[in-house]
Amino acid sequence: MQARILDTVETAQSFIQATEIWVPDAAGTRLVRSDGLYGLHGAFGSDSSGHSFAMGQGLPGRVWAEGRPIILNDVQDGTFVRADSAERAGLTAAAAVPVYAGNLIKGVLVMLCGDPDFGVGAIEVWHSNNAPGSVMELDGGFYGSAKQFCEVSERTAFKRGQGLPGGVWASKTPMLMRDLGRGYGFVRAESAGAAGLTTGLGIPVPAPGGSSYVLTLLSACATPIARRYELWDVVPGRGGQKAIGALVDGLCDIDGPLWGTERRIQPWQGPVGRAMATGVPVAEVPSGTHRYEGMVALPVHAHGEVTHVVAWFF
Repeated sequence: MQARILDTVETAQSFIQATEIWVPDAAGTRLVRSDGLYGLHGAFGSDSSGHSFAMGQGLPGRVWAEGRPIILNDVQDGTFVRADSAERAGLTAAAAVPVYAGNLIKGVLVMLCGDPDFGVGAIEVWHSNNAPGSVMELDGGFYGSAKQFCEVSERTAFKRGQGLPGGVWASKTPMLMRDLGRGYGFVRAESAGAAGLTTGLGIPVPAPGGSSYVLTLLSACATPIARRYELWDVVPGRGGQKAIGALVDGLCDIDGPLWGTERRIQPWQGPVGRAMATGVPVAEVPSGTHRYEGMVALPVHAHGEVTHVVAWFF
């Protein structure tokens, strides 16, 4: 498979400095790279071009083997195969999120961050074993320089329906929260406001087994994770018609609410439509616009079908 590698995207001010998509090869025995957005880290992208991962090998392979999202706060911990290349690039932390359709792996999204003292933001994984009376607790997180917010998060747990992780857990749907520092259902509002965090995106991460996982991406204005967010529901077709994507929520720091934009999308139409049709995550530079340096379209599956697509643009 020929990967789309985009080395010229300027992402120096983004909290996430590189994004990769790894997918199963034709034999289904290894993960190979399909997309890559490396910004100023083109050398790391080139170094990664010859890699593929068997189950259990490297971060993508480990996620595949363990069937859960994983965050590495230090890629020099001995489990990150490309540690030397990452060190040369100044990339220090990584998060990997599997995309499963039932028990079938469709791809792995990998996000890499730089100096932990650079900028404010949060990539979090929350977990519950779904036992009676269980709560959702922090499984891992990278916070940049938001140290106090990190400490608060490590001491926080969410009941079903409570806060952003609990809300996603209960609804099994993506959620977007604004004005994190002002409350409005965000439990950690005071510490989020002190850290400068403004926008929160929560995404369910279906995985084999009986546990539930939620990925949260919390963004600050100075070093945003994204500048535009789109939440799409997949609406089943009737009478033999194809399913369509319906925009149900969105936010853009340039345009504000997105209700003036196209609110329906067909399978294979653009990166969101492609993620909807294939069930495989996409990372690319969006065509026809100079506003955004790159975007990710992440499908969410239920019962083996794509039910939602979450897109963010940076």
